[in-house]
Order: sequence, then structure tokens, then C-alpha cells
Amino acid sequence: MSDVPKTIEAVWKIESTRLIAAIARVTRDVGVAEELAQDALVAALERWPEEGIPDHPGAWLMTAAKRRAIDSLRRGRMLAQKHEEITRELEWQQQRLADALEHSLDQVIDDDVLRLIFTASHPVLAVEGRIALTLRLIGGLTTPEIARAFLVPEKTMGQRIFRAKKTLSEVHVPFETPRGDELRGRVDSVLLVVYLIFNEGYTATSGDEWMRTALAEEALRLGRMLQQLLPGESEVHALVALMELQASRNAARRGKNGEAILLPDQDRSMWDHAQIQRGMTALEQAQTLGGGSKPYALQAAIAACHMRARTAEETEWDRIVLLYDALLEITPSPIVALNRAVAVGMAQGPAAGLETLDAAAALAGDSALAGYHLFPSVRGDLLMKMGRLAEAGEEIQRAIGMAENLREKELLASRLKRMEKTV
Repeated sequence: MSDVPKTIEAVWKIESTRLIAAIARVTRDVGVAEELAQDALVAALERWPEEGIPDHPGAWLMTAAKRRAIDSLRRGRMLAQKHEEITRELEWQQQRLADALEHSLDQVIDDDVLRLIFTASHPVLAVEGRIALTLRLIGGLTTPEIARAFLVPEKTMGQRIFRAKKTLSEVHVPFETPRGDELRGRVDSVLLVVYLIFNEGYTATSGDEWMRTALAEEALRLGRMLQQLLPGESEVHALVALMELQASRNAARRGKNGEAILLPDQDRSMWDHAQIQRGMTALEQAQTLGGGSKPYALQAAIAACHMRARTAEETEWDRIVLLYDALLEITPSPIVALNRAVAVGMAQGPAAGLETLDAAAALAGDSALAGYHLFPSVRGDLLMKMGRLAEAGEEIQRAIGMAENLREKELLASRLKRMEKTV
């Protein structure tokens, strides 16, 4: 029975989202739902080592959670937390709601998970709260795991999650999938959370590792879930396409000792071609739905250009510039402008790239890119290609001082060292 705790942990990872979602459908409170689901987990930890793993562990957990929810409801503990109109009718409603709960929890469907995703990513929460709560409730990650992923103290992350659940309860956010215009706005919020989680996993902002693969994989899992639940939303498919295509390069992005390897230097035979095909299929689906000119679809199309090139030299940089032009038109930002400057430098030469970069920086203002280490990094690379080595060295040195990720610092230091040897 020594493997029982590991089995319980694995089952919890798989079943917790649907379990919490099913309970939240009736309690209308994700905090209460999570508490009752945790009670079921505790029961499993107590009983399974003695009784053995049940044939259908997910159903066992659902039954245990259902019983605790019904018991809690009958005691009036949950009803006391509900709106005043429910409290006034407590005695009359208790048995009726208990019966409804028992029936409702027997009909777990994926719509519950969709409601939970939209609730956890509600715009009423700060972005940090949305990310934390999404990983907690839908990702099934523990508070310490989320805290480690974002390099914040466990107490800080715990407070974020607590505040997020409290806010949802206080403002009475309905546990439902929104419709019409509200759906459109909320889909954007959900996709933004998944996108930010993936980006942090794809390239960590700080710490000792170049990537946090588990975090990126979790974002992909959430994206694929949304793809199944919202098959008619083009940007859902587009975001999945972007994540699949980017993640397909992961094996080639890190060296034997964990060092960062940039796109031009990657061994393309190490790319995951099955994942590339999944990404291409998702992009085609987004385009078929009429979303080819939307932000995630344009980013996925840029990634697809890299995937189609057999070598770095064969990359269609002119097409990438056009795609960045379109992206910049609908989502103007200093980061998009910086990436476009890189593409211009590859398509038209480093002088054109530098001119584009400096123009973008001037347009954005000093503060927009002042603290972003990739700005002096890109500028230094363009200057180096133009033979202006002294200026390039200053820019790269500045980028090293600004970077917070150890692997990026190492990469920049290596570039500086190679350049100094040529002087």
C-alpha cells in the first residue's frame, strides 16, 4: 500500500477540477466547493490505505464530496452563507435543496468545468489573482507549487488565492457561462490568463531555469480543454495553435547543462513534429472560423513561419514582417514593435532593423521599454551585425544587468565574450 498516497495524488490531479466544478454548480461558491472537495480527498487519504483503491476512484471522490455537501446543507451551514432570501426560507428549503444537490451532483458534465474556468478568470479579479485561482482550481496545483512557479513566498500566494475566492463570494459572481457580449469579453479574460501562464513557463522571467516546462504544459492542458468546450471560438484554437507550435521546440531550446539555445542555433531535428502538426491543424481551424486576422491567430501564423523553414536561412522574414504589421495595427504595444524590429532586421538588414527599433522606442516613450532587458539585447545584436562593436558591447552589458533569469544572463555574457574576442 506504499503507492496509495501517490495514486491518490494522481487521481486528485485528474478529478479535482470536475469535482470542484460539480459542487460549485450548486453551492455557487468556489471556496465552499473547494473545501468540500478537499474533505473528500482527506477521506480518501484516511480510507484507501486500509480499504484499497476503489475501481472507480473519481466516482468514489464524487460520492464522498456529495455526501459532505448534503450533510453540510442539512445542517444549514452552507445556507447560512447564502443570500438573505435563502436564509429566510431555511427550514422549507433545506430538504428540497439537499435533494436537488444529490440529483445535480450525479450529472457532472464538462459545462461545469467551463463555468469554473470562467469564474476563476472573472475580470473582477486582478490578473495575478486570476492566474493563481485558475492554477489552483482548474490546474489542480497546490499553493506551494504555484508559489514556486512564480517565485513568490507561499504566504503571498496563499493570500492571493484567498482574496480571489473572497472577492468572487463578496461580489456574488454567478457560477455560469456568460452569453452574448459578456461571453466575448470573458473569453478574452480566460485566454489572457492561459497565455500569461504559458509565457511564464516558456521563458521564465527570473530564477535559475530558462524554462518552467510544467507550467507551460499546464497552460497547454487548459487550452486544449477550452478547445473542446468552446469549439466555435476561433481565438481558442489560435491560442492552442500558438502554444503547440512554441512548445514543439522545447527539446531544442535547452542544452545539456540547461543553457538557453535561441531559435537560429537550434537543432531542428529535435523539434516535435507531431506537436507542430497539432498546432498547424489548430491554426487552420481558427482561420476556417474566420479568426485569421485576430491577435493569437497572427502570433500563431508567425510561429508557423518558423516551423515551415527547414533552416534558419529559409525563414520567410518578409512574411513575418507583414504579420507583425497586422498585429501591431490591432494590438499596438512596445513588445510587438520590438519583435517587428527584429523581423525587419532579418528581412532588410541590421541597419533597417536598428532604425525601426529606435523609432519604435521613441514612439513608445522612454518608460515603456526602459526596464525591458530584451530592448538593449536586441539593439546590441543589431549594432554588432553592423560592426559597431563598442556600442554593441555597452548595450549587451546593460541587458545583462537588467535580466533576472540566470540562463539569459549566461547567454548574453557568452555573446559579449565572443564579440570581445573579435575586437
